[in-house]
Amino acid sequence: MSRKPWIVPDREITDESVYLNRRRFMKAVGLGGLAAGGMAALGRGVFERALAEEPLPALKAARNPAFADAGRPLTDPDLALKYNNFYEFTTVKEDVWKVAKDFALDPYGLEVKGLVEKPGTLTLEQIEALGLEERVYRFRCVEAWAMTVPWTGVPLKAVLEKVGVKAEANYVWFHSFLDKKQAPGQRSDTYTWPYYEALRLDEAMHPLTLVVTGVYGRRLPPQSGAPLRIIVPWKYGYKSPKSVVSMELMAEQPPTFWNDEVPAEYSWLSNVDPKVPHPRWSQASERVLGLDEERATLPFNGYGDQVAKLYAPK
Repeated sequence: MSRKPWIVPDREITDESVYLNRRRFMKAVGLGGLAAGGMAALGRGVFERALAEEPLPALKAARNPAFADAGRPLTDPDLALKYNNFYEFTTVKEDVWKVAKDFALDPYGLEVKGLVEKPGTLTLEQIEALGLEERVYRFRCVEAWAMTVPWTGVPLKAVLEKVGVKAEANYVWFHSFLDKKQAPGQRSDTYTWPYYEALRLDEAMHPLTLVVTGVYGRRLPPQSGAPLRIIVPWKYGYKSPKSVVSMELMAEQPPTFWNDEVPAEYSWLSNVDPKVPHPRWSQASERVLGLDEERATLPFNGYGDQVAKLYAPK
């Protein structure tokens, strides 16, 4: 059987021929407790062009065969890594990667609090030990552009099961970093920082929801949400917060950033829905980065078979 053109073998994403020594790895990651075994460097190539720096360390993980086929080609890393929304740094998409290139959260830990049995802070090493895997997902921005990306991460469900969710918990509230020295956009009072987002517990526990620490076979670069972000592929991109530093389990529905800022334009749920236009543009079609055509927007970004039941009338 011939391989579908949008399925890319692992060997075409990550070249494992040159291994980083521990000192170089620790400098690149900015973490003290993560083992360097199995990390590799690509050599000169697309990540150097996209980052204008040394390549980030490779992050080895087998591709989950259930998520190897997104129904369209992978987006070229040069496009996906250089076209980003990250208002903490700049509102100019094409410049985020340049403004954020030196950003680092060091040391890093994910604080878990609220209605959990084991509150505390998880390191990347502890999270990744729950079972790293690579998944190819469609990604849809509320601005009607889209891309197809191989993310590396751990199901959020596994993290929540590790800390133990109390019976009265109904929501997960995420907060991103706050560091005005590193993030020039946070020095403005246009928005209320830090960024915050939330999911219902059933959404957070859904198998599709991913805690991400890598992309294109490497550790997340700053513009993509280093060192850890959330990916919820059936919702608009702003529901997948970047550079997350804490998550809190709550009984009552918490507020979310864009729903607070512009409630008439951004709903709390924010599921991808071609039938519901944004007040300033249609959501019926999308522009896929790297493709010279517009495509019809799929309900739930094409993941309706998996998630539509979450929103069925009670």
